[in-house]
Amino acid sequence: MFLERTFTIDDLIKRCKGGDRKACEMLYKQFASKMLAVCLRYAVDRMEAEDMLQNGFIRVFNKLNDYRGEGSFEGWIRRIMVHCSIEYYRKRHKMMQVVDIDESGYEPSVNAAAAANLDAKDLMAIIQQLAPGYRMVFNLYAIEGYSHKEIAEILGITEGASKSQLSRARTILKDLIANSEKKRYEYAG
Repeated sequence: MFLERTFTIDDLIKRCKGGDRKACEMLYKQFASKMLAVCLRYAVDRMEAEDMLQNGFIRVFNKLNDYRGEGSFEGWIRRIMVHCSIEYYRKRHKMMQVVDIDESGYEPSVNAAAAANLDAKDLMAIIQQLAPGYRMVFNLYAIEGYSHKEIAEILGITEGASKSQLSRARTILKDLIANSEKKRYEYAG
């Protein structure tokens, strides 16, 4: 009986840097499903997300020598995937124009009780309903953890525009979740 040797992530990285194609395949398989989930947040559909994923992994393997082993390797890949997804989207879609608006006050976040009744898949489907500009800012801020300054730099907008896009996205999400809950209760009743 033949047992396949297992490798640590560090072993795989080292072997990939040395040009081992099998190690590259193993590294891809290790992270592809998680990174596809990242790409899906920025894509119009699954096919587009798969293209983003492939482009992202090409960049990962091309920049592998730049990875210094500081911090999480998965986090390093995730950051590349986010940037590649946004770049892909920009090249293929016209981004919604972003205009600064004064924030008239704090917009409450999504209703926590209503959101608690949704599973992750339902919540992601609701987020996908946002207009592309809103969805990108929301994903970068709420899910990826970027600051408004970083989002502004990534998307080529102002910090104020990032804040107003997030505020508007939250308002829309709150309404979408409330409507989803209303439909769920109507269906159950």
